[in-house]
Amino acid sequence: MTVMVPSMTPALTNPALSADLTTPGRQALDSALQQLHQAAEHLGLDHGLRTMLATPRRSLTVSVPLRREDGRMDVVQGFRVQHNISRGPAKGGIRFHPATDIHEVTALAMWMTWKCALVGIPYGGAKGGVSVDPKALTPRELERLTRRYVNEILPMIGPEKDIPAPDVGTDEQTMAWIMDTYSVNTGYSVPGVVTGKPTTLGGSLGRAGATSRGVQIAALAALGRSPDGVTVAVQGFGKVGALAAQYLADAGCVVVAVSDASGAVHAPGGLDVAALRAHAAEAGGVLGYPHADALGHDDLLELDVDVLVPAALENVITAANAPRIRARLVVEGANGPTTPEADEILAAGGTTVVPDILANAGGVIVSYLEWVQNMQAYSWSAGEVDVKLRDLMESAFGEVRSLAGERGLTLRQAAHVIGVGRVAEAHRMRGLYP
Repeated sequence: MTVMVPSMTPALTNPALSADLTTPGRQALDSALQQLHQAAEHLGLDHGLRTMLATPRRSLTVSVPLRREDGRMDVVQGFRVQHNISRGPAKGGIRFHPATDIHEVTALAMWMTWKCALVGIPYGGAKGGVSVDPKALTPRELERLTRRYVNEILPMIGPEKDIPAPDVGTDEQTMAWIMDTYSVNTGYSVPGVVTGKPTTLGGSLGRAGATSRGVQIAALAALGRSPDGVTVAVQGFGKVGALAAQYLADAGCVVVAVSDASGAVHAPGGLDVAALRAHAAEAGGVLGYPHADALGHDDLLELDVDVLVPAALENVITAANAPRIRARLVVEGANGPTTPEADEILAAGGTTVVPDILANAGGVIVSYLEWVQNMQAYSWSAGEVDVKLRDLMESAFGEVRSLAGERGLTLRQAAHVIGVGRVAEAHRMRGLYP
């Protein structure tokens, strides 16, 4: 059943948010609004507060000129959305992807708000993106694009205002360029303006695999039993999925299938994840790995496994394929991979879903730890970072599971009730100015 949110959607008055109701980004935004509506119902929030929580604090759309190597000039669209800053500075990644639009960035910023509140770190939610395929650019073009995009959004970002991080299509090199561009404009080095940067520039040990580590921690906590022999399929063998597969395999799970943009591979007896990662790095994808059979992308989602980890993009588990999902546990490494309609089908079928705002929170947790280190000009060891990450993830999971049990909620509903509730309380305590 689709939950309608007529009291919220009119508040999104940016014309760009009303242009196309069928894009994946708009579908993601509709999902985010439906989840907020459900949480607001459980919390009994009034209309005004619901509208405030549904409306981004600031949204910026910019045109980014790009000088190509052959002298041509292209113009691409860039975005930065600060959804909410009631609990602290805005925090959120920057993605470079051809399908990125203002709807998707708004949804991701909203999810980041609840995620930060859920795991108890003092940030609000933000997100940024550029509608471009980074694989189609040379390194010099990518650097020029990054620096010009940062120059366009420069008034919005800063270590005490809005702290970007890597996301789909960006990495620590991207963050280094952002840090340098911001620092040059400021006149001195400002490592705290971004997180997920190289350790030589103030990046934190343990940040690179933090999201994947969080997925592993959440999956093992949700299993409630020994991971030995637990079968796993990972959809999206990229920055998050590949390391999540490795960490789960290291814990004793049997990773039987993975997929990426090149295709999917399946080995019922288990994949050698380390060897597959090496193959993917050399071949540009998992397809063609000699020790596994080729598999369709949709077939991977529907395999009879104990754990399914969707770790790619939004809207991959829908009302159309949810009835065929056979995994008993879905752990969302990606943001928004399951639509609200699919959520209801999975819950009715007895499948437990560890939601994105909990399962993939490891990245923002260690980003917060990196930011704290930068602001204090101090650093922790990889072991110390891992302990802090585990403590925050396990504490948040325990709170979510406890509330779900007390109120008869799904883990997603409980996670949103906690996250939305904390942001709503911050609004109440701060009051409205003027």
